Amino acid sequence: MKSRLLLALCAILLVLTGQGYSSGLELPSSWPWDQTHVDEHDATLTVVRQRSTVPGYDRSCKAGHACVFGPAWTDDVDVRDGRNGCDQRSDVLRESLEQVQLKPGTNGCIVARGILHDPYTDQTVTYERSGNTEVVGDHVIPLAAAWDLGAAQWSPRKRQNFANDPRNLIITTSGANLSKGDKTPGEWMPEHGRCRYAQAYLEVARAYGVALTRADHRALTAAIGRC
Repeated sequence: MKSRLLLALCAILLVLTGQGYSSGLELPSSWPWDQTHVDEHDATLTVVRQRSTVPGYDRSCKAGHACVFGPAWTDDVDVRDGRNGCDQRSDVLRESLEQVQLKPGTNGCIVARGILHDPYTDQTVTYERSGNTEVVGDHVIPLAAAWDLGAAQWSPRKRQNFANDPRNLIITTSGANLSKGDKTPGEWMPEHGRCRYAQAYLEVARAYGVALTRADHRALTAAIGRC
């Protein structure tokens, strides 16, 4: 298993000019957080020297803002759970929590209560919809980082899909989310579940054509090597 995982990373194409981003959208059917390996036959990843700051990133969709990744949690996407009548946050919450209790009158969409076993910290916490700030959604590949590492060149539709793709969304605790911010693996790794985090990061990067920095490549190689 370990040699299979290391082969996946050895197959990465080093592109030192920062160009060569994939513009196609490849969407494997499985959710990589639950996989036990990374498929090295999927696609070629791109590695760049470092992350550059690309102008134009504006997540806000308020009047006068660019809304470059589209409305948060929109159901209008071409990825899993898209257009099912529930927003993407509700979909991921239902799939991530245990002992889920749904809010009546929401067509089975909105979670009122549930238990989270945080994949980043291994903590067990209770989610309560009313006033809860301890359980939040996190992008495995942060949107600001994705913008700098290729997404600025994508179509608005592809960016909206990326921001709401369940494969790139992890329900975690607010503390872990704040610690991570918009950092990539070369700057931040979770306390717990580094192997699964690395697998998910690689799968999403491969599917959308998000580049890795050299530091990301080293950190992910180390994490995968311990799987």
